[in-house]
Amino acid sequence: MRIRSLGVIDDAVVELSPGFTAVTGETGAGKTMVVTSLGLLLGGRADAALVRIGARNAVVEGRIAVPADAAAVVRAEEAGAELDDGTLLISRTVSAEGRSRAHLGGRSVPVGVLAELADELVAVHGQTDQQGLLKQSRQRQALDRYAGYAVAVPLGKYTEAYRRLRAV
Repeated sequence: MRIRSLGVIDDAVVELSPGFTAVTGETGAGKTMVVTSLGLLLGGRADAALVRIGARNAVVEGRIAVPADAAAVVRAEEAGAELDDGTLLISRTVSAEGRSRAHLGGRSVPVGVLAELADELVAVHGQTDQQGLLKQSRQRQALDRYAGYAVAVPLGKYTEAYRRLRAV
């Protein structure tokens, strides 16, 4: 994820790995801006106050690896996005006037599309975010992952058949 002109961050690149990543650091180090950046990529609310003082706009860009059979891929393609070598490119620009633009896979999209994909792409947990575990879709995803290969193959076939059906 690349962050430019957002709050205390002038220009930074943050590499997040698959699996668990903890964001830690001293007070004032920019942890909140890193999490805010991720929120913007996932369709979160934009605010002109986020733009670094003196900058025209703030830009957050991300590259997320996604399996070809993921539900997020189906929705992204429906929105006109294209995958780049198994990754989905997402960007969000917030102007100093408060206007926001979102791009997904090289296409301009409504911010709501990013929000629709958020749960499928990344899980961000704060101090009270355990409530997300109560969502049926999250529970189903966790069980599918835990079941492993025995479920992954038929689930992949089902997802592909569903994608073909939606294309008709």
